[in-house]
Amino acid sequence: MGSLSKPSYRIVAIPGEGIGPEVVEASLKILQHVAKLEGFTLQVDYGWLGAAALEQFGTYFPQATAQLCDGSDGIVFGATNFGGLLELRKHFDFFCNLRPIRIVSSLLHKSSLRPEKVQGLDMLIVRELVSGIYFGPAGRSCDDNGAYGYHTMRYYDEEIRRIARKALQQAQQRRGLLTVAHKENALPHLPWTRLVQEEATQFPSVIVEALLVDNLAMQMVLNPQRFDVILAGNMFGDILSDIGGALVGSIGLLGSASLNADGLGLYEAIHGTAPDIAGKGIANPLGTLGACILMLQQWGETRAAQRIIAAQDRILAKGYRTADLSPQGAETFVNTEILVELLLEELSTVQHSELGVLHDSCK
Repeated sequence: MGSLSKPSYRIVAIPGEGIGPEVVEASLKILQHVAKLEGFTLQVDYGWLGAAALEQFGTYFPQATAQLCDGSDGIVFGATNFGGLLELRKHFDFFCNLRPIRIVSSLLHKSSLRPEKVQGLDMLIVRELVSGIYFGPAGRSCDDNGAYGYHTMRYYDEEIRRIARKALQQAQQRRGLLTVAHKENALPHLPWTRLVQEEATQFPSVIVEALLVDNLAMQMVLNPQRFDVILAGNMFGDILSDIGGALVGSIGLLGSASLNADGLGLYEAIHGTAPDIAGKGIANPLGTLGACILMLQQWGETRAAQRIIAAQDRILAKGYRTADLSPQGAETFVNTEILVELLLEELSTVQHSELGVLHDSCK
């Protein structure tokens, strides 16, 4: 019998600016190492977005980047302060943004809450990503009262329904509770609750609850363990997921996957460019690496994903901390390069018993 050929994947890396190039390069080193361990190959092409793209191509989102991404198996993105990211999301219709929020036991004391409040925390925010106020009619104008600006929060019913179906599928695969963020007391023409409940008739095992977004934000702080999957529009999801950073100890720990209907994904940390630490070699790559874990899960490379999770958890359990995790006492500060070296060493020692599968957020 002939041997089966190794799976091969092609990704496009878009470093961006600020700490983007640092965290992308760190994550790619780990990805390439785990690919060798798990027996698949990884081709990496580099694209441009934001300020670097403007300088080289005269536009924030050049056609050359779009062409590179076409036909790829995933896009790994760093961060940008400038234009291009919204255009990239819209161009490929990355409407389904998945943001897992999972506490690591060794970081319980880093949470903004008491350890018992976040012990076992494991929630998923599903954010609609290509509509709403970030994409509605906007501009500056002037009338008799003076100059003014405006941004319009507009959602087609079908845009709400399709992200609702994705969120319901996720809840069905997890603990069966979907919480819908809305503001219908002030925004009654955006009927998220009704539309989600109508879609939920096809998911009888899922309980749907609706919470006003301001109350939901408060409940995330008071009792985060009660949540399973949270569905939110573009702006609300953006804000709520940052609360998740405070819950787990740092926004630098959180990754995300943005998927379109064909399964192509954009994978990035939820943090920004962090210009105050850019170039200092102390950025935390675990958010971008978390996004790469989601990419591996999307491909079905669940052993590779779990291998990274296990190695990461063991490193953190040993007390190694990047600058954003504020080392104290017995904890040891490490820069980006040393953290990557520690992870590479740990990856090869992960035992078969540790390769169980956590919630697969991209399925």
